[in-house]
Amino acid sequence: MQNLFSPLPDSPIIGFTILLLVTLTVPPLFERLRLPGLVGLLAAGVILGPSAMGLLSPDGELEKLLSDVGKIYLMFVAGMEIDLRDFKNTRNRSLGFGFTTFAVPLTAGMVLSLAFGFGWVKAILIGSLLASHTLLAYPIIMRLGIAKEVSVGATVGATIFTDIGALMVLAMCVAAQAGDFSAQTVVSQVFMLATFSLLVLVGLDRAGKRYFRHNGDREGNQFLFVLAAVFLAAVGSQMINVDKIVGAFLAGLAVNDVVGESPVKEKVEFVGGVLFIPFFFVCMGLLIDLDLFMESMTTNLAFTVTLTVALIGSKFLAALIIKPLYGYRWAQTLTMWSLSMPQVAATLAAALVGLEQGILTALEFNAVIVMMLVTSVLGPLLTARFAGKLVATPVLKASGASLHREDDLPETLETDLGHLAPEAHLASPFTVVVPIYNPITQRYLIEMAALLASHEHGRVVPVTITRAQVHMDEPGLAAAIGHGRKMLQRAERLSQDFKADAFSVLRIDDDVSGGITRAAREQNANLILMGWSRRGFRARLFGTLIDDVFWSSHCPVAVARLLTEPIEIQRILVPMKAITPQSIRIARFAQIFADTHAAAVTLLHVHDPYTPAPAIDAFKAELAKVMAEGPPIAWNVQTVDGNDPAEVILQVVQGFDLVVLRSMRRRTVGGLAVSDVTHRVIDEATCSLILFGEPHS
Repeated sequence: MQNLFSPLPDSPIIGFTILLLVTLTVPPLFERLRLPGLVGLLAAGVILGPSAMGLLSPDGELEKLLSDVGKIYLMFVAGMEIDLRDFKNTRNRSLGFGFTTFAVPLTAGMVLSLAFGFGWVKAILIGSLLASHTLLAYPIIMRLGIAKEVSVGATVGATIFTDIGALMVLAMCVAAQAGDFSAQTVVSQVFMLATFSLLVLVGLDRAGKRYFRHNGDREGNQFLFVLAAVFLAAVGSQMINVDKIVGAFLAGLAVNDVVGESPVKEKVEFVGGVLFIPFFFVCMGLLIDLDLFMESMTTNLAFTVTLTVALIGSKFLAALIIKPLYGYRWAQTLTMWSLSMPQVAATLAAALVGLEQGILTALEFNAVIVMMLVTSVLGPLLTARFAGKLVATPVLKASGASLHREDDLPETLETDLGHLAPEAHLASPFTVVVPIYNPITQRYLIEMAALLASHEHGRVVPVTITRAQVHMDEPGLAAAIGHGRKMLQRAERLSQDFKADAFSVLRIDDDVSGGITRAAREQNANLILMGWSRRGFRARLFGTLIDDVFWSSHCPVAVARLLTEPIEIQRILVPMKAITPQSIRIARFAQIFADTHAAAVTLLHVHDPYTPAPAIDAFKAELAKVMAEGPPIAWNVQTVDGNDPAEVILQVVQGFDLVVLRSMRRRTVGGLAVSDVTHRVIDEATCSLILFGEPHS
């Protein structure tokens, strides 16, 4: 097999190209088989490695570099996904479960390893590999809308305790393996690690916030700062004789507070999720020797099976111990167990370090791989089954029959507005800002804006942004201003045709997205209505105009792809995952738009197959309360069970003229991208579409 590819030149470009092709094609194939994409990447590594085709080598310079970078990035993203503010809210519960789900598996792994005749260092390391966990099933939790549930919050917060604890045990084991293990060494190592952790967590946090304040509009520089922080922390951890993944994890915790949910965080996770982390899993597959792997499944089967059973059993025992302490129900306990079962990020990174340091043999490393594969498949399946029973429908106050957002204003903002002009913000008319930059979409956008503004007794504010020049007398600038004025005049005429007041704004600005959001803020807008074409939308969504407006706007943003005149849209579909203030506002938007021309709205709820019938009935009853507070239109609720919400939405939407989606872009803790419902519907839906996003704050 290897001779077949011998004509290929020995060049790093060949290896890099192969890795790109594998990352592009393999994960989607495995996800269609209901298997995690990382399983496919590991399998591809085995096939491409020395055991089969021999196209890639674990000893190659390129493979070593990408493996190290991917390992660092994996732990960095794992740290960055942990919100310390959420941890503070569930601190006691998180520490309680974190201790039990760390100590019980650690003890079980040590006892198991000693029973198989392993030494103390190896036994402790194997125990630590069982002690951490990866929130691989968190997208399921997000889909069910139970991320704020107390048991889920405790499990997420426990990740901090288990990951840091496992990495500290790893550092001690590496020191012991090197022969530097003594009481003095341990005290010295713990002191250096504590000092280093404080320096990273506090120093990077302060330095990052200061840098971001002075480079607020330079996302490229901010992105480079984050990357530099990660690898500086990784180098720093090596300087105190601790593995680089410890520094990367600490850097993730520190940077999380700096970047928040900004576009910079998305870009950092995007680069890791599509490049470095998949490369790491492929390179992990290169280390798997098929002969040894088969041996671990035959002659070494007892240890492999016992290790996996010990992990699953000890994680269950940890959740069972904590159950009476905090009064958890069985559904909560089983959800905590299934969420804490998968072993991916910290486990694989630490296992690779153990293999490189000679603590683990290839057989034991393969057993860990088998354990990882089993838990990464079993954990999400069990989470989908048990977490569905936690779905509860909160009783939320709907925002009335209006799109006005005064009820949602923070107290400080209300105070500030009142100080400047008492009750002025309450008396301001409903305002829809419509950026005019594409003559093709202009008419339908103005028509929709006029319908909404007329319904709310408000006004339409067409806006054009002309890019500033160094010299204000540039001929090109004068021509652009003239073109903008013509578009604004046309927009005003269109608004008047639909009996809506219009007030045009022409703005000269260095930044188009900033000009749009600043104009919206100056006009005290209630909604920004933008347009897009099908072509190139995903590229625009990641990091250009639309994404920047979503990020910096003070009010909701609706991005519309209208294929017909808005007044001809009669059937509107609104997918509803959970009842939240944001989803209520989307439903209200659709309801008011439907009321402008007697259209009908269908609320679609795609629920987990294991969701009990009473929970579904309660959800429908709450939706009825929400719709009852809006304009009287024709509406209904449709509930469908399914594991693939995007597929269900795409099937149902075929009978509708418009679908309204919520803008949500989130990635999993491991950095590997999961199929995004919104993006898939955008790509494949053939009807008109509106992407509705809330202000970041």
